[in-house]
This record gives sequence, C-alpha cells and structure tokens, in this order.
Amino acid sequence: MKTRPKPSWLRKKLPSGPEFGEVSSLLAEQGLHTVCREARCPNQGECFSRRTATFMIMGSKCTRNCRFCAVDHGPITQPDPDEAKRVALVAKELGLDYVVVTSVTRDDLPDGGAGCFAAVIRELKAANKGVKVEVLVPDFQGDPAALAEVVRASPQVLNHNLETVPRLYETARPQADYGRSLELLARAKQLDGRMYTKSGLMLGLGETKAEIKRAMADLLESGCTVLTLGQYLQPGKDHLPVVRYLPPEEFDSLRKTALAMGFAHVVSGPFVRSSYKAESLFSQKAPDAG
Repeated sequence: MKTRPKPSWLRKKLPSGPEFGEVSSLLAEQGLHTVCREARCPNQGECFSRRTATFMIMGSKCTRNCRFCAVDHGPITQPDPDEAKRVALVAKELGLDYVVVTSVTRDDLPDGGAGCFAAVIRELKAANKGVKVEVLVPDFQGDPAALAEVVRASPQVLNHNLETVPRLYETARPQADYGRSLELLARAKQLDGRMYTKSGLMLGLGETKAEIKRAMADLLESGCTVLTLGQYLQPGKDHLPVVRYLPPEEFDSLRKTALAMGFAHVVSGPFVRSSYKAESLFSQKAPDAG
C-alpha cells in the first residue's frame, strides 16, 4: 500500500533548545535508553525540552517484532544490574516528581523482566521522596507471579496497552493476545485496588468506531479507568501502513465518548502516546482509582 501523506495537523517542530541537549547528554552519560528515542516518538523534542523522558529499561532490543513498532529486535543482552540506580539518579537530576518507566519485551527472561521493573520502582522511591511512578509493562506471557512482583513494588499507575482492536492483532501484534492483555489489567486491579490501571489504543490501522467502543468497553470491564488514544504513524517502510489519519475533532469526540462510558481520565489526540503528559492524571484532584 502506498504511504499516505501526513495531513497538516501532524506537523511537529524538530527537537532543539538547551534543555533538549541537556536531557540527551545526561541520558547518554548514564547509558540509559528512552522509548522517546528508540520508538521514534514524535513528542521527543517537546518532552525533552520539558526536562522529562520515558525510561526504557532492559536494553534497546525487543524479543518480539510487532509490525507497528520502531523498537529494534535482534541480539539480546542480559539486563544491567545497576540500571535501576542510574534511572533513579537521572530522575532526581531532572527533578522529576512523576516518572514513567517502560521496557522492551523480554520473553527470554524467566520472569519477563518483572524483577527489573520492581527494582527500578524501589530505587526511584528510595532516591526521590514523594515521587509517583508509572510503569508501562509487557504482558509477561500471562505469568501472574511476574505481574504480582511488579505490583508489590507499589507503582501509582500500571499501564499495559491493548494497542489495537482484536481483529487486527494477527496483523499488528501476532505474538500478543488480546484476552491475555485484558486479563493482566484485571488481575493487576485485583492485586491492588488503590493502583490506577491504564491502557492505550493507537488508531488509524483500519479499526471501525464500533470496534473502538467495544475495546473501550472491554477495558472498563477489566477495571481499567485511564485511557490514551493516539494516531498510529508508520515508523518505516517495513512497518504497517497508515489506513487513515483521524482529524483532531474525531479524537475529541472519542474522548467524550470514553468519559461518558465511564473512564475517569482520558488523553486523546493525534500526537498522544502512552506516556504523553502522563502526570496530568495527578495534576488536578485525581479521580478515585477504585
């Protein structure tokens, strides 16, 4: 399929400014990865300029090969035992009071990397008093013990993205399972009812409005009350093409629909990604996590 030209509302300024350079240098000095850079996020310049970033732990190579994702796959190295301390150090240096941590999917590890997530959460909380932590986790291949290890470390928010509607899983993320992802979110809420559970959908892959609403209903049924909706952007020629670019007003309409359905907090827009302005959940009086 021929690549569709981007509409005017999907134009972004190139990264620049002293804050952008400072954050980039600090991350490089500490040998840390970010999903902002590895996934070619269009908001990298904006977020780095606000002195924030989404840390990506356990390396830059993924054991899966989803057809929408820009993160590399290939030779896998063992997790760095000192990485958690370096993440906490950089978060403190940047003055972050809300930290988002994600990872590549590590199906090669016995616990899927759950121990690494737990270690980072603990280090962040030890080094930065009062910090709030959001983790965006893989599905741990459905391992309940791995999920429980992460939840025991007490993140404020546990995020796991559905990414798309069930009909498109075989095309977009064949190594994942829609039901397994919903089960993870439901189990996380059962383990800690005070914790927010969050998920996201990328739109423009050919899903219908009815399918979007069905996915949102499934998320609500799993106990998930925080939602992000964003536009899928093709990161390279070997990735899935964009079927449709949704205009900003359609994202506004979907946000209203989601709130009316029962979500407590929704961030929706063409440039929205899972961690985009994630701290906004707590910028006003946070809704009841239950």
